[in-house]
Amino acid sequence: MQQYDYDLIVIGSGPGGQRAAIQAAKLEKKSAVIEKKTVLGGVCINTGTIPSKTLREAVMHLSGYRERSFYGSSYSVKQHITMQDLLFRTNHVIKHEQDVTRHQLVRNGVDVLEGWGSIVDPHRVRVDSSDGHGAQELTADKIIIAVGTTPTKSDKIPFDHETIFTSDEILNLTRLPRTLAVVGAGVIGTEYVTIFAALGVRITLIDKRDILLDFIDDEIADSLAYQMRENRVTLRLGEEVKSIEKYTDEHGPRVKIHLQSGKQVLAEKVLYSIGRTGNTARLGLENAGLAPDDRGRIKVNTNFQTEVPNIYAVGDVIGFPALASTSMEQGRLAACHAFDVPAVSVPALFPYGIYTIPEISMVGRSEEELTQANIPYEVGKARYKEIARGQIIGDQTGFLKLIFHQETKQLLGVHIIGEGASELVHIGQAVLSFGGSIDYFLNTVFNYPTLAECYKTAALDGLNRLGG
Repeated sequence: MQQYDYDLIVIGSGPGGQRAAIQAAKLEKKSAVIEKKTVLGGVCINTGTIPSKTLREAVMHLSGYRERSFYGSSYSVKQHITMQDLLFRTNHVIKHEQDVTRHQLVRNGVDVLEGWGSIVDPHRVRVDSSDGHGAQELTADKIIIAVGTTPTKSDKIPFDHETIFTSDEILNLTRLPRTLAVVGAGVIGTEYVTIFAALGVRITLIDKRDILLDFIDDEIADSLAYQMRENRVTLRLGEEVKSIEKYTDEHGPRVKIHLQSGKQVLAEKVLYSIGRTGNTARLGLENAGLAPDDRGRIKVNTNFQTEVPNIYAVGDVIGFPALASTSMEQGRLAACHAFDVPAVSVPALFPYGIYTIPEISMVGRSEEELTQANIPYEVGKARYKEIARGQIIGDQTGFLKLIFHQETKQLLGVHIIGEGASELVHIGQAVLSFGGSIDYFLNTVFNYPTLAECYKTAALDGLNRLGG
């Protein structure tokens, strides 16, 4: 057998790459992770998931948002909230997660190599040092690409990283703007819109699609749009940006956005968030006979193999759903397949969590999907305001929706908007995984008072709709 330096080399240390390397190490394979930055964790820890969710939690606390239904819309924990206030908690969590990631890799015997990784051929990887001095070539039996993505940009947009910036640069803001325009109503755009709106920033959200987050349940999307408008967010849906120009008036730098419809949007700053592009430009895919698509994404099969059998790709670089949780699972499955270890996963039961304000989470199928598939279904709903716990926490708008088969009562989907949605959804995920019906919720006793009671209330509502 040919001898390689490593059984597995992973390019990228984000959730997918980290989990792949550790899984291989637990299979007693010699593995290494190549990371171009001096810190580990990829976009997830450093500029994406962890920072945005921590920023959201800081906003929820300091703005007093959760308590406003009790103490009035003017209530806040701190009167004048600054970016420094928000970043204090964010930076602490980022540093902790960076340390945890490195510790997990080292503890499992994974070599961590700092530098820019690129493919020389299907079994050779070049590592160029981050400081530009020196390079080395390593060989591996298997290679997993987990390089993540970068914000998609347009050459027509005059980015200056201060008044016009992307989500990766949002932590560099030195002060909160009074007005903000957000171009792009995807997950990242809508999360930041609701975060800044909770702080009182006047937001205009622009997207050429007619609805928000077209992959989620329509009723949930409508509820989110309503609550965004209640927080003074202006929605410009079905509108396309023609150009963006910077100008200066007596108040300082400003931005003017020209829309194809002839409208103009004025704001202090612009967050440009029209999607993300695979970070594959300098990866050397052509040296292995591979080519990304026009958004830099790599095509893989159900086992996360590329067209070159010993090269795999996982995480955001392969496209939807591009979540940290799904990337971790993809990394685990790819490593297991690479070394012929059976592994089972059910992508149809992966939960989605969207950390807008209010929070959204879902698992299983939506009403729209079931309608298109001609599957007879019924729904049951529970509104937070009907539940004692909902009254205690002051969430008057949240609700949980169960979708189940009209004849067998088998649970088909769970959709939630409101406080704790991304935690609450896992109860429904468990019932979906064993093919349970809504009778499970009817026959189960939940702690009182908890939001989990929503499941029993929704099941009873659904049963009533069936005339039972």
